[in-house]
Amino acid sequence: MQVRVAAAKVLLAVTRDGVSLNQCLPELMAQVTERDRPLLQELCYGTLRWYPRLNVLLHELLEKPFRAKDRDIHVLLACALYQLMETRIPDHAAVNETVAAIKKLKKSWAKGLINGVLRRFIRERDSLNTQFAANSAYQHAHPKWLCKRIEKAWPEQAAAIFAANNHPGPMTLRVNRLRQNRADYLGTLQTASIEAKATALSEDGVQLIKAMGVDGIPGFAEGQLSVQDEAAQLAAQLLQLESGQRVLDACCAPGGKTCHILEREPKLAELVALDIDDSRLERVRENFERLNVQANLVVADAAATDKWWDGQPFDRILLDAPCSATGVIRRHPDIKLLRKSDDIARLAELQSALLDALWPLLKSGGKLLYATCSILPEENDASIAGFIARQSDAKVLNITAEIGMQTPLGRQLLPTIDGHDGFYYALLCKS
Repeated sequence: MQVRVAAAKVLLAVTRDGVSLNQCLPELMAQVTERDRPLLQELCYGTLRWYPRLNVLLHELLEKPFRAKDRDIHVLLACALYQLMETRIPDHAAVNETVAAIKKLKKSWAKGLINGVLRRFIRERDSLNTQFAANSAYQHAHPKWLCKRIEKAWPEQAAAIFAANNHPGPMTLRVNRLRQNRADYLGTLQTASIEAKATALSEDGVQLIKAMGVDGIPGFAEGQLSVQDEAAQLAAQLLQLESGQRVLDACCAPGGKTCHILEREPKLAELVALDIDDSRLERVRENFERLNVQANLVVADAAATDKWWDGQPFDRILLDAPCSATGVIRRHPDIKLLRKSDDIARLAELQSALLDALWPLLKSGGKLLYATCSILPEENDASIAGFIARQSDAKVLNITAEIGMQTPLGRQLLPTIDGHDGFYYALLCKS
């Protein structure tokens, strides 16, 4: 399949059907040549990363919107604009290959339209950039509702957040301390001529200076390390694990934090790792096999504790709550299109329900770590504030680790270029 045709199919699935990039991209990857796969990934991720800006341009460049059945032409044009604006692909090649793709889609009638739209953009790109300077969706390449929320929550940091979200995140590894320490692994990478550095916040993290396929990373297949952002690595660190504890990892898939818990404290009495989606738990099983660790995997709704809990309380609970994922947009740019403003209140309700359901499972004196990959206060401090108002035996503990920014009830990490993702942590104790 021609690579831009494949890109159009992926972009159509995301923008029209609401399918996540992780779901639809692999199927199309299998339909292009191995040589074209990096380009397909670049076209899909890049177009979605800048889609709010590209969409503003298309509304200006097109005389009228396409009919629903021709939505593939719209996304193909967006993909072409991305190539013209953000890649080194020569203008003539981007235009010609887009015209060739429209023929493959059996819509040759649109060749002239595509040619005209793209050549007009090439002529007028500077004036168009000036024209939309005050348009937040264009300026920040985020939907307007999200621009407003981020600017309201983080007025001083908003510009840096937008910039980080529009920049691909670095590749960060987590060294499996059951196999070796970080210093030794950095030496292994140096011997292999792979540039890397230790992360500042995670005790087990290593950031590669240049991303690469896992097949080329020394020790990956043997379970010596995993790929995990530095911010996510902090969860196991903050849980204050000790041997003999009974631990619950609720909402555990795809299992990065679960495995890190087992690596940091291999002598737990039990780790129960739970997720509602059995297909996502398959990823956890694969990670367990590669890393040679074990836990009690349970397929269940964490909130329906009567269906799965055995009545034995937990010393530690990690609630990595379902959230807007606004802290990981740079790794999942389709979030800009898939997430809607009214999702936030619904997610906050779900987070509150999970906190309320899991709290009775915690021992007196036990600790619950609440985590999200969101940067929106409604899902973070506000969720915790509501919870402690409802639960008289819940006490917020100060997280002493110097990570991110201190908030009234937790710690907020904001996404940073060449650094960590956006994440929130709050630590609760049952008194």
